[in-house]
Amino acid sequence: MTQPSSRSGPDGPNGGTPLGGVRVLVTRSPERSAALVAALRDAGAMPVLLPLIDFERAPDQHALDVACDALAAGAFNWLVVSSATTVHVLMEKAAERGLRLDRLVPSVTRIAAIGPATRRLLEAGGLAVTLTPEGEQSAAGLLAVWPGGGNVLLPQADIAAPALAQGLAVAGSSVDVVTAYRTVDYPAAAERRLAVQPEDGGGGPQPPSYSLLTPETAAADIAAGRIGAVIAASPSAVRRIAALGPLRGCRLVAIGRSTADQAAAVGLDVAAVAAEPTPDGLVAAVAKALNPP
Repeated sequence: MTQPSSRSGPDGPNGGTPLGGVRVLVTRSPERSAALVAALRDAGAMPVLLPLIDFERAPDQHALDVACDALAAGAFNWLVVSSATTVHVLMEKAAERGLRLDRLVPSVTRIAAIGPATRRLLEAGGLAVTLTPEGEQSAAGLLAVWPGGGNVLLPQADIAAPALAQGLAVAGSSVDVVTAYRTVDYPAAAERRLAVQPEDGGGGPQPPSYSLLTPETAAADIAAGRIGAVIAASPSAVRRIAALGPLRGCRLVAIGRSTADQAAAVGLDVAAVAAEPTPDGLVAAVAKALNPP
């Protein structure tokens, strides 16, 4: 049986779509990939999934609970949220207290968010987002517009880089950093797995319109030239992509600058960086990577 081509011209065979016939490896879990998978299919691609990372509840729940109680009591001028996963943690903590998210976070507490998915989830929870980066959706982008001062709660992943906390402190803010969740290899232990809702407008787990690969199958397909591009949605995903082996002709697409920087640090060439960390932005970056000007 003939394998589908991993590369395509700008018009492709599928009705002029830019990614007609190309197999694109998405390294997120199914519930976090629905909108991206749909966007790739709309562009004519054949998405395949290899979940590489997952999320567990923070080991120190006491410290997180203390921080959330202080947040609810109005102890912070700012809540800084740097990932959609953090919003899921806050939703879970609100539910444990019998509250909605907009009751856990007082109206007097201003909110800064990084990334459109993060902002949408916060707003869906009834919260008004005061500050977001104007351009690059990253810690550096937020720090570029940070007003300085105030007491700040910064819930983060266990592996979060210190740059954001340090930058806020340099700007004169008093920063309380708390671990909100752990990033682990997929799948997380069932009893510790952080429950998440579909992001970026996904409608929840649907009958799969993609193949779910194992790391061994993905590595073999990359080596055989059967995958045209792989999408890295976080620095931690990049490190796990590197463990698959040489990418050869497979193009690496990064969701943002920090992910691209991590790729360079582990010796991977980045073919394109998404202009926006959204499904449409990632599809455009894949098209650019496969069909450079």
